[in-house]
Amino acid sequence: MFKDIVKANRSYRRFYEDEKVSEETLREFVDLVRFSPSGTNKQPLKFIISCEEDKNAKVFECLKWAGGLKDWDGPEDGEKPTGFIIIMEDTNIGLVGGVDHGIAAQTILLGSVEKGLGGCMFGAIDRIKLRENLNIAEHLKILLVVAIGKPKEIISLDPVKDDDIKYWRDENQVHHVPKRSLDEIIIK
Repeated sequence: MFKDIVKANRSYRRFYEDEKVSEETLREFVDLVRFSPSGTNKQPLKFIISCEEDKNAKVFECLKWAGGLKDWDGPEDGEKPTGFIIIMEDTNIGLVGGVDHGIAAQTILLGSVEKGLGGCMFGAIDRIKLRENLNIAEHLKILLVVAIGKPKEIISLDPVKDDDIKYWRDENQVHHVPKRSLDEIIIK
């Protein structure tokens, strides 16, 4: 059921690093994006895929992990994602409406869940360093990075209590994500 795929699509931040994501799989995810909506059908997005350890390390070091978890610096060795997709705007074409990259990232993540994988979307990126690390051309504006791998964590969707929406981890490292109720978000 589609709702189950959506609910399983969480921001996973720890992965089984011994479970590799193939180039073919990453290409399949980008291919899904090709068929997604695009403002005035301009299709301005370009992608860099990475599943090689050296290239992954160059991407990984440019990401800022889980700002809401102040006492956690990100995945340790053995828990890092094994695939990345960098979503960029080709400024020679240009975005319309500024939503294409969000649609692309969500499509990639939903495709990941369908294959038993998971991921995390990053906007907190050291873009200057990433551009240098991967020799990205100046006309390609780095918008988002999607990390992909086999999830190594349990995520619990919990009701919001006392208007506290901060995510947190318990003593068993279960990642809790408070979600507002349907009645709270629909305006009557």
